[in-house]
Amino acid sequence: MSRQSTDPPLRLDRSSTVPLTVQLSGGLREAMSGGLLRPGERLPSSRSLAAQLGVSRTVVTEAFQQLYAEGWLDGRHGSGTYVADHGPLPDLSGAAAPGVSESPAKGPAEGRAEGRAEGRADEPRLSRARARRLGMVDLRPGVPWVRSHDEAAWRRAWRHAAALPLDDDPDPRGLPRLREELAEHLRRTRGVRVGPENVLVTRGTGNGLDLLAATVLSRDDRAGLEEPGYQRAHDILASRGAEVVPCRVDRDGLVVDELPAGLSVVYTTPAHQYPLGGRLPVPRRERLLAWARERGALVVEDDYDAEFRYDVAPLPALYGMDPERVVLLGTLSKTLSPDLGIGWLVAEPALLERVAGTRTRLSDRTGVQAQAATALLLERGDLDRHLRRMRLEYARRRRTLIEHLGPYLTGDTAGLHVMLPLPAAAVARVVSEAAAEGVLVEDTSRASHGEPTVHGLILGYGAAHPADLRRACRVLAGIVGRSAGDGGGPAPR
Repeated sequence: MSRQSTDPPLRLDRSSTVPLTVQLSGGLREAMSGGLLRPGERLPSSRSLAAQLGVSRTVVTEAFQQLYAEGWLDGRHGSGTYVADHGPLPDLSGAAAPGVSESPAKGPAEGRAEGRAEGRADEPRLSRARARRLGMVDLRPGVPWVRSHDEAAWRRAWRHAAALPLDDDPDPRGLPRLREELAEHLRRTRGVRVGPENVLVTRGTGNGLDLLAATVLSRDDRAGLEEPGYQRAHDILASRGAEVVPCRVDRDGLVVDELPAGLSVVYTTPAHQYPLGGRLPVPRRERLLAWARERGALVVEDDYDAEFRYDVAPLPALYGMDPERVVLLGTLSKTLSPDLGIGWLVAEPALLERVAGTRTRLSDRTGVQAQAATALLLERGDLDRHLRRMRLEYARRRRTLIEHLGPYLTGDTAGLHVMLPLPAAAVARVVSEAAAEGVLVEDTSRASHGEPTVHGLILGYGAAHPADLRRACRVLAGIVGRSAGDGGGPAPR
């Protein structure tokens, strides 16, 4: 990387209604995508650039933070800020027209996972209810805090739903009123411009993925899945007859340049990769969409943990960047409760109608009362208020983890879980010692579809009481610290 600082040509318009931070990040983004700022070039310090532009240093640091989050910048504060080496940006001019497949020839099975290793992912799990009865602190991922909802709003919504007449012919796409509210919710929270014609109400992301797979996949179609990644997605795709092909991820998410040949579908969690916690940088998102256009493939975007970010605003949803090539899946399970059973599938109308037809054929449906209750929570703003409260609450819990385990953690900028990498030989011992001290944790083997390539713990902090979380963090810090002292633990990052 060049040690010589580059002065980018930037102009800010103080008469504009666009905030200065947004203008600055946009100007830098345009300079980098257009080649005026090249990979490896060093930017001026935030203090120097602020003086050059005549703005406060806060304007510059906030713009830098957003561009760090999007993957445009590299380096660390105190050692310089550089343009990231994001590779050549895609040329979309020659991409296949939306909806036109080039029907790539199917290659030989490349690295298909032949089931899970014995004694790992198929082992019986201690139920959460039994763990509570045993007095254990459960830090396994996937469950939110469900004890802080507005009880009055919750009761009001269900009384309203119970008063509705029963429907003997429900729309397979969902209640029109809820679809309108979800479209508005996605516009506000994810910047996705859709109407109710783009929204199908599901029971959650698993249900949405299953309906989509039953619609678009034929037996032996190749479906790409992040490795390590979401185990349920693997099982759903395989159950629909697909050949599930592992796709490598790194600390930023899916490695687009290494996608295997012949994929019809790629499932990805770009907002907060499960379990490593990376967020897919914007240049890599653009390459993924260009790849999908060139091959006529479909990208399935599981908007996992997009609601909870702790550093900068969420990155744009893939669906908003290319609605023809992306299907967006989401759920309220992490926002309200897994018991609610409400999610969404967002797609272009023609594909959505095909999925609705599949749902009718399978006699699959989402409970009308749950839909009506959710619609009222959205209409009255109760869900938005709950989301704001929980964002603050989860941020406090995240700080607890960082205070005790910060030097070891990765993937801690979003969501309800973090990753604690460990040497492969240390994982079983750390899990066992933690359980002996009353802390239940999960290792990465359950997120691997073959032999694990990444080792460590996935620590969920959504469901534990704050006091229990602090105690569990002290226990883990002691175990990991002892392991590090013995040469068998993680090195601080």
